[in-house]
Amino acid sequence: MLTLHVAEQSPGTAVLVDGAAVAAVGPYEELAAAHPRARVRRWPGVLTPGLLNPYGPELLEATYHPDPREADTLGAEPVGGERARAIFRADPARLGASARRGVQRMLAHGTVAVAGELRSRAVVDAVRRSGLAVGRRPDRLPGPAALSPVPLVLLPGLVPGGPARFAVFDVADRAELVRRGAGTCVATVIGGRLVYRGR
Repeated sequence: MLTLHVAEQSPGTAVLVDGAAVAAVGPYEELAAAHPRARVRRWPGVLTPGLLNPYGPELLEATYHPDPREADTLGAEPVGGERARAIFRADPARLGASARRGVQRMLAHGTVAVAGELRSRAVVDAVRRSGLAVGRRPDRLPGPAALSPVPLVLLPGLVPGGPARFAVFDVADRAELVRRGAGTCVATVIGGRLVYRGR
């Protein structure tokens, strides 16, 4: 089934998805006229190729992402540093579940690819199962590691025949995305599937 994604602030960059691939990229009106039976998904903001988060190891292997049931003791925010190391030392099996929750947080920030050498089998499995691409880490990382890193690293533009992997952010333009960060994500698509929807 064909799905046509369009964001209100970037109607000139609508994306027609066929399965796991991009079938076409172009103005919404043209794609809608050429494919009248396509299901249409309308989003606020701008549609982008999605983000590469270069801090894969730091966010998925060196950070503990608490289970919501642990909020009373650990809080809801990611736990780093010595506290995270102590959690993983006490129970190494927690790394896999933490990584899966970390991947979900990344998807909620428009991340469609990660970089950095992942050493843990559980983390590699979580990344692979999610469909996140693995990219090359930039030579210089400005740090610190974050779900919305500064600067944001946008992937190259979408092309017909390429993977249907992109994110939509509720901002007026890319300048506002840079200013407000990846927390403005409203949708992430990987392999043609909607893997995160904020509203």
